[in-house]
Amino acid sequence: MSFFRKILLIGLVSFYVPSSYAEMTIEITEGIESALPISVVPFGMQGASGVPVDVSFVVDADLGRSGYFKTLDKQSMPAKPSTAEAVQFKDWQALGQNYLVIGQVIEDHGQYNVQFQLFDVYKGEQLMGYRMTSSAAELRRTAHHISDLIFEKLTGKKGVFSGRIAYITSSRQGKQSTSKLQVSDADGFNAQTIASSVEPLMSPAWSPDGRKIAYVSFEKKSAAIYIQTLATGERARVAEFPGINGAPSWSPDGAKLALTLSKDGSPDIYILNLVTRSLTKLTKSFAIDTEPTWSPDGSHIVFTSDRGGKPQLYIMSSQGGEEKRLTFSGNYNARASFSPDGKSIAMVHGNGSDYRIAVMDMATKSVNVITDGRSDESPSFAPNGSMILYASRKGSAGYLSAVSLDGKMQQKLVFDSSEIREPAWSP
Repeated sequence: MSFFRKILLIGLVSFYVPSSYAEMTIEITEGIESALPISVVPFGMQGASGVPVDVSFVVDADLGRSGYFKTLDKQSMPAKPSTAEAVQFKDWQALGQNYLVIGQVIEDHGQYNVQFQLFDVYKGEQLMGYRMTSSAAELRRTAHHISDLIFEKLTGKKGVFSGRIAYITSSRQGKQSTSKLQVSDADGFNAQTIASSVEPLMSPAWSPDGRKIAYVSFEKKSAAIYIQTLATGERARVAEFPGINGAPSWSPDGAKLALTLSKDGSPDIYILNLVTRSLTKLTKSFAIDTEPTWSPDGSHIVFTSDRGGKPQLYIMSSQGGEEKRLTFSGNYNARASFSPDGKSIAMVHGNGSDYRIAVMDMATKSVNVITDGRSDESPSFAPNGSMILYASRKGSAGYLSAVSLDGKMQQKLVFDSSEIREPAWSP
């Protein structure tokens, strides 16, 4: 649900019942027809103490769930080579495999030497080869890094497997609800609780360097905005004005927050300087102005407003000035999210009772609806701009999904929880 709708429904928020720990599996619900066949052979393993993480399994899962690759199951592999000399390319050609990944993990006094090679099967040539050292705790991150390298080599696009996602979960035991802000790897592993409260938490927003998260907490029975440093857990309350304190959004340089405050009456967009703590009021309207988001170059802010009668997107200079309406199709457009290159905006697009994710081309202002749910919300671009993460529902269950910009590739991120919402992809 967009923050705009939360303002209207404040006091009516209900929380559903998940487990206290959200573990995620990923289902490819629609893949790219031209997905490239690739085989990730189980890596050879050496060392007295074994290997705590199956690196090749993680790489295989990363590439498979991207939708760009069709991985070969282990049972169908003609062999399991771990060195280049052992590879028989004709065997893999016979199975229609375009690419082959092999590797080894060698344990050495608690450290792990990981090496891998990527081959073009039909040319019989090595395309890439790396060696890296990892601790046990960093092996999964190392595997994601390998996936990123392979993905970029074969697609020309930056991989996002090493990234993280933040999201809100909520649970109920008896009459008491608990809301949690959690951060996990992009594949749902290593979930950590950043904040927990019996009162609502909402609107997580990553700092540009990925080290901090701003969010809204009602832990003191009224809304306040906090910034929390992930490495240390240290947090600071940066906005606790009378009325609404909501929808924080970081400036690209990390020095400011755009936010929604109603301290002067109706909700308006303000800029908070995080160094001086000075406030600058951008909008001055009797309408509800909320959900600000910065353009990647920091020059403009897009926000949601009902000043025209229904929620629509508006744009203005981040220095202040005239607001211009961006969206005209549909009776509801809200919760804007800029693509990393600034060429597109994702939004929640509503017609009647259906709320779906749409993408606007900033040059032509054309709008393309890319999801088909009834209650899709909270879009967030991947750092490489190729995917959009969003929240959706089916009945009383909330889950996360990801969709490509053209809508052709879709993933469903399934947690062992019935209420997951407000996802945010790390920079």
